[in-house]
Amino acid sequence: MAGSSKKVIIAALIGNGLIAITKFIAAGITSSSAMLSEGIHSLVDTGNQVLLLFGLKQSAKPADAEHPFGHGREVYFWSFIVAILIFAIGAGISIYEGIQHLLHPKGGSGNFMVNYVVLGLAMVFEGAAWYYAWKEFRKHKGEKGYLKAVHEGKDPTLFVVLFEDSAAMAGLIVAFFGVLLTDITGIHYFDGGASVLIGVILAITAAWLAYETKGLLIGESASKDDIAGIKQIAANHEEVKHVNEALTMHMGPQDILVNLSLDFADGITADRVEQVIADIDREIKDQIPAARRVFIEAEARRRRG
Repeated sequence: MAGSSKKVIIAALIGNGLIAITKFIAAGITSSSAMLSEGIHSLVDTGNQVLLLFGLKQSAKPADAEHPFGHGREVYFWSFIVAILIFAIGAGISIYEGIQHLLHPKGGSGNFMVNYVVLGLAMVFEGAAWYYAWKEFRKHKGEKGYLKAVHEGKDPTLFVVLFEDSAAMAGLIVAFFGVLLTDITGIHYFDGGASVLIGVILAITAAWLAYETKGLLIGESASKDDIAGIKQIAANHEEVKHVNEALTMHMGPQDILVNLSLDFADGITADRVEQVIADIDREIKDQIPAARRVFIEAEARRRRG
């Protein structure tokens, strides 16, 4: 999955970088507020992809004395930073620029054809990047619905890029109509209003991303299917009388920490307990490759009133 995530990010990085340059050139020629906001949007997205790539690289670092469970959560941290940057820079500057344009409209050069050409090309390239990100996300979501897949997804890089590209496509459509209405009517308030609306779209996207990545950052359990599978593996051993507790936590997209509390049958020898624990450990790691660290303790079942 990490390889797929990296390909999606690189594709978005190249596309957004080229699109940002053309948008800024068009904004400089036409003085379009909406086009400037779109340029800022693409520039922020380009920076975000760089941060996501950095997060993936950092998360691959091996465990050490200070980080015995590895650096897998680096990707969660940088995904959260990306959400903050979208909100603070992308949305903030777009809304500010739009309000300034509404208060002080600029006539510009009147060469709207430049904006149309740039927006058309941007839609083609952004659409291609969005389709690639959507295809990869759809491949990994399985039979789950899109919203459920995002909420339960453990690799934020896939849905962060998809969210960014979706917001980018929505922003391009808004910018196009803002430029078109300004061109037809000569009223430059449409252009400023489009910039504000683009900022609102970015703010909503950023808020949703921050909400989804926050849960991963502070620690989320494995999926229900993985937890059920872990419990079943332990319960399949006749020496295990009861699975008291199965605690899991994602230390990274493909790194699950498992802590099992098992009540063993009466009269079982210590050597046999050690052997069963070793067998359960091996089976869990074989059947659930993401379960890299498994801790199992023998504990009598406690009955609660």
